[in-house]
Amino acid sequence: MRLRSLGLAALWTVCFSLTLVAQEVPVRALELTPGKGNPRNSEGAFVSLKDGRILFVYSHYTAGKGADDDPACLAGRYSSDGGRTWTAEDRTIVTNEGGMNVMSVSLLRLQSGEIALFYLVKNSGTDCRPVMRLSSDEGATWGVPTPCITDEVGYYVLNNDRVIQLKSGRLVAPVCQHAVKGISGMDWPGRVMCYLSDDSGKTWRRSRTAQKGYDAKGKRVTTQEPGVVELKDGRVMMFIRASGGYQYLAYSQDGADTWTPPVAAMLASPVSPASIKRLPSTGDLLLVWNNHADIPAGLGNKRVPLSTAISKDDGKTWQHVKALEGNPKGWYCYIAIHPMDDAVLLGYCAMSGLAHSRITRMPVSWLYADAPPMAEANAVSPLNGFFND
Repeated sequence: MRLRSLGLAALWTVCFSLTLVAQEVPVRALELTPGKGNPRNSEGAFVSLKDGRILFVYSHYTAGKGADDDPACLAGRYSSDGGRTWTAEDRTIVTNEGGMNVMSVSLLRLQSGEIALFYLVKNSGTDCRPVMRLSSDEGATWGVPTPCITDEVGYYVLNNDRVIQLKSGRLVAPVCQHAVKGISGMDWPGRVMCYLSDDSGKTWRRSRTAQKGYDAKGKRVTTQEPGVVELKDGRVMMFIRASGGYQYLAYSQDGADTWTPPVAAMLASPVSPASIKRLPSTGDLLLVWNNHADIPAGLGNKRVPLSTAISKDDGKTWQHVKALEGNPKGWYCYIAIHPMDDAVLLGYCAMSGLAHSRITRMPVSWLYADAPPMAEANAVSPLNGFFND
């Protein structure tokens, strides 16, 4: 009897240890795969609701082949258990009110307590601009859309999960403008700027700085799809999708109004957007991007792998760098970051180009580990430094 008890105790200890290990690895929580009448599910954003649920809103394409200008609406899924499981059916959040589509969602809990929903209304190849809606009932209903750009009609890109509110209360929407001379003459490398609101989104104005990107030799580089994060010293850092093999950075000391010229950071990257947010539980910055330092041959232009890193000095240096996803057939980009107390939710395009999106739940402890622990069957599993489907 004593031996049997010891055996059961040992078995219980092993099971308990495996449970702890399982809690310390990233786990895929939701797969949004394309299907008939739904050729693409792509970029989205999260918000925590007051009843404890989490809402994820994403671009849900309804016709065509899932190209950027094909018909799409905004659809939502809910989680009641911290992002571990999600509702099986979509809820339509915004119907297709654009000439082409609506896409590219940001969700933001405002200091007022309301939830702000931002998205692009794409009317044509020469008119694509963000709007904002407010909800005072936790996303049950949304107010009328307020245009964020009225001073100049044009083709603007506001990436998903990009709008922030500074401690001062100012809303900052970082955008890239593609100057249009006719679609074939579009200035594809773009110029970056911010649109700012000091009255909770009622009115907006362009930042005083709107600039193009250049390398150290003065050659034009791509500067697109910017994001922003407020630093502890009050400055705002802009991170920019750029050509030349690196992410670019710029800084503002006056609330995102004027900016230093963008310069290459030591963050090796393809021409693909990165995402950065602060983790409330630690105060550090989390970076998620396609880390191309020591990239294997043949993957030089691909958005692979999907990597994470932590900065304890507000972006001066990065540590705990590791690959989360690395299937060579993947296309990991347009990341939404949702920090919680002990975990972080990531929503991102994963496979089939931009057609198949995924939500992964990452323990904060995993982000700070120098090497990922052994994963269990339903978690992301390591292979030669990358993680494969």
